[in-house]
Amino acid sequence: MHLNIERVDFLISQYVAGSLPKAAHVLLGSHLQMQKPNAQLVDALQRLAGDGLEDMTCDETLSREFRDRAISDIVRSDPPAWSVLPPEQGSQLPALLRGYTGKDLTSIPWRRKLPGLREHIIERSPDVEASLLWARPGRALPNHGHNGLELTLVIEGEFHDHRGNFTQGDISVADETLDHRPIVGDSGPCVCFSVLFAPIALSGSPIQLMGDMIGL
Repeated sequence: MHLNIERVDFLISQYVAGSLPKAAHVLLGSHLQMQKPNAQLVDALQRLAGDGLEDMTCDETLSREFRDRAISDIVRSDPPAWSVLPPEQGSQLPALLRGYTGKDLTSIPWRRKLPGLREHIIERSPDVEASLLWARPGRALPNHGHNGLELTLVIEGEFHDHRGNFTQGDISVADETLDHRPIVGDSGPCVCFSVLFAPIALSGSPIQLMGDMIGL
């Protein structure tokens, strides 16, 4: 989980620099609308670093210790001038994601992907696929690896894999180094916003894979 946090920190720095593709920008912005401490951290970075963040490299990504100290200091300080956009009354989606989809969660035209798994594709091109995913409680997604970067923002519910538990507002960062089998928590359905920059690759034993495909 530590590595995932460091990767999210780096993505936040790129969000501040304005260098993320549109779908990833929407995902990070939605995360910030759901996680006020991180939104305050972004404001601090904008005030401290300004345009200099455009030159930031992977080796210069924020350390976990700096992030924790910064969040602690910011939370104790006066509220910044920049603030998170409030959600529309009754809306289940962050304002930025609602604008990107053009719909609220209650009006999403879901399509069945697998038993217990639904999908709504928002954007698809040779470079990126952005979609909303809905999975029933306890649903295990097929074990898979990644041929590139995948960002997943939890909108409702929770899921877990060998890295830990991801709940509302959390971001999972997956790349070629990660092979996992996400499992939805038993407390309720899980809704996620996924941004995929390369196709996934199914893995694991054929028997388990078959069971996961049919939702056993």
